[in-house]
Amino acid sequence: MKALQYRTFGQWPEVVEVERPRPGPGQVLLRVTAAGVCHSDLGLLARDADTYPYGSLPLTLGHEGAGVVAEIGAGVAGVRVGEPVVVYGPWGCGRCRVCATGAENHCPFAAGLGIRAPGLGSAGSMAEYQLVNDARHLVPLGDLDPVRHVCLTDAGLTPYHAIRQSLPRLLPGSIAVVVGVGGLGHVAVQMLRALCPATVVAVDIDDDRLALARGLGAQHAVRGEDAAELVAGLSRGTGAAMVLDLVGSPATTDLAARVAARGADVSVIGVGGGAVPVGYRTIAFDASVRFPYWGSRPELFEVLEMAAAGQIRVEVETYSLDEAPVAYRRLAEGSVRGRAVVVPD
Repeated sequence: MKALQYRTFGQWPEVVEVERPRPGPGQVLLRVTAAGVCHSDLGLLARDADTYPYGSLPLTLGHEGAGVVAEIGAGVAGVRVGEPVVVYGPWGCGRCRVCATGAENHCPFAAGLGIRAPGLGSAGSMAEYQLVNDARHLVPLGDLDPVRHVCLTDAGLTPYHAIRQSLPRLLPGSIAVVVGVGGLGHVAVQMLRALCPATVVAVDIDDDRLALARGLGAQHAVRGEDAAELVAGLSRGTGAAMVLDLVGSPATTDLAARVAARGADVSVIGVGGGAVPVGYRTIAFDASVRFPYWGSRPELFEVLEMAAAGQIRVEVETYSLDEAPVAYRRLAEGSVRGRAVVVPD
């Protein structure tokens, strides 16, 4: 079968022929119908042999996956061959108290047990077939289009996880700031409009993305250099109740700290090398700063329910598996509108 693999440090991933996996006891084999291209993969591709966290290469990429159940291993229950599903990515041990709540994204034992997320240490979804280690990591897709909705497994789940925690602060008259209207940000804007009465301010440096944010419901869309003044004016100088930084660069984390109100939630999801300082005269009193990691399995069900209800839609560009390296190059150039999705032949 074909697979997109990161094979040589410092080089772009390649489409290669690999052996089709077979499911062992407890495992499920998917015929992949869609795989999302994520910006965090670019950080992985930038690592050299000394800083690469997952041992040796090659690695089949893709941590946003959708497919149809093709084969099931011995002892598997709860799924059937032919069922359309998406893959819950942050695999945990499945046995600890944290995993029992569905929050496998916070499993304290996964790393020590060598359990790694698909596309981030284990073979991912950028292939014609994907092996999933346990049926509990499959969430029914129902009638949703896999190409349109595969990215909700990360680009939807991660901002939802952050927004859900901040909902008690997002009251009438409050302001929610979304920094970066890319693959995650354009979904976050829609989630905020659907879930709360807060005024949504979208921030980006690209005019096309700002136009996209307005079209998706943001009441205000502004370039980064004008954001602090706008938020101050809208809030009468008090600031934003929530800031969702989906870029995470030094410039955007500095902005997040400057516009946060007293008692605000600041969630930094982007991995652009920035950090929000916490201390006297660095951020508003009682502000909280988080670095969310994916979300829980129950939250993924909730995200898909929002999609089924028509509350969110994902802007996608599609590529064949052979074109997957082009998708990564376009992502690195910043020229992808919404989310790039690879559709295996």
